[in-house]
Amino acid sequence: MAETSSHKKLCLDCGPATVNHTVARTSIILGFLIRQMTTPLAWVEDAIVDFVFPKLEPLMPYFFKTLSFVRLGGVADTLHDDNIDRTKCLWRAAEARGIKMHQFRLLNRPTIIFFADFGAQRVVFEGLPRPIGSSRKALEWMDNKVLMKKKFKAGGIPVANGGVAMTEKGALKLFRKLNAPVITKPNLGSRSRHTTTHLGSEAEFLKAFRKARQLSPWVVVEEELSGFVFRITLIGGKLAGALRREPPFVVGDGTSSVRALVERENKNPKRHDGVFHEIALDADADAELMRQNLSWDAVPEQGRFVTLNQKVGRGQGGSNTEMLPKVHPDNVKLFEKLAKVLGDPLVGVDFIMQDIEKPWMEQKLCGAIECNSLPFLDLHHMPLYGEALDPSSALWDIVFPASRFLVKK
Repeated sequence: MAETSSHKKLCLDCGPATVNHTVARTSIILGFLIRQMTTPLAWVEDAIVDFVFPKLEPLMPYFFKTLSFVRLGGVADTLHDDNIDRTKCLWRAAEARGIKMHQFRLLNRPTIIFFADFGAQRVVFEGLPRPIGSSRKALEWMDNKVLMKKKFKAGGIPVANGGVAMTEKGALKLFRKLNAPVITKPNLGSRSRHTTTHLGSEAEFLKAFRKARQLSPWVVVEEELSGFVFRITLIGGKLAGALRREPPFVVGDGTSSVRALVERENKNPKRHDGVFHEIALDADADAELMRQNLSWDAVPEQGRFVTLNQKVGRGQGGSNTEMLPKVHPDNVKLFEKLAKVLGDPLVGVDFIMQDIEKPWMEQKLCGAIECNSLPFLDLHHMPLYGEALDPSSALWDIVFPASRFLVKK
């Protein structure tokens, strides 16, 4: 699986991490068909996952070296600059504690297939490691928004009201039952690709529904929760990060226009270091200002929060703030309950709430919106605001516990 990719045409609905729509949609359909055909043989699948795969894992490095011999790929023992930030953070944390990382490179391009050695122990993994012997069952459904929602509801975790639709007729029927505003998104996927929020009219809802269907025949339609999106990272069942993800925004000072506030924020040096991006003055920003009854020349009052895009991705000019030290104890309990419901040692959860410093049960329209089995730990390493954390080291602590005693200060 390639770690980076290039596309001739950027899809504005995908954002910077553009994917091939046909490939994504076909992959989801094939995955569904395979699950339907194999469900009656689930016990066979479990046997393969639990017994056969662990026996094959040790052979994978030799397979990679064979591909290297025939010049189809190679195994890198040093970190290359063309890797994504998540890989760089994980690799550097490994080096600091004597863990030897190896990466399979296909045709001299990075993949997310690795193996790591610590003493006589070896773990082979895709993207991020998990402790040796961990069950893989949760990974089968964790990235599926519909299955995740069912699991959370059964476990007493707050989620948004809504459902899934395949046709415009079914989608409209569902839309009319829900309280506006609503949100549409593909049932599988990440990084808010083809997700649309603030939908109030049937016309704009249908447009958003068609957009989501470009990536998946199944579209999630939900009541929109209220607040910020928090990326909650749980490692070994414990809260390891709580990053508040913010859409591109400025805060009014009572004297400056929106345009001046944006131009001032875009001079922030951190928006020019390759991680964060400038806030765009584009059509999406025009529409978002109009939604708030504002214009570029308007002067927002002191303290007013003005958003410039619906999405929270860094590529759209979004920012983030690490909030872990400020999380209310009741929210810590809720998030760690999430880890128990999911049953996996490494989980990323997007959770919406107004204020993470206040108990979740006192806040209306809060809840979990999606999970990620391969969370971007680098977000916690490099926040725009707040104290940087080191979840990569926390992950190695549970994968190779003895390595913590060898950390280079």
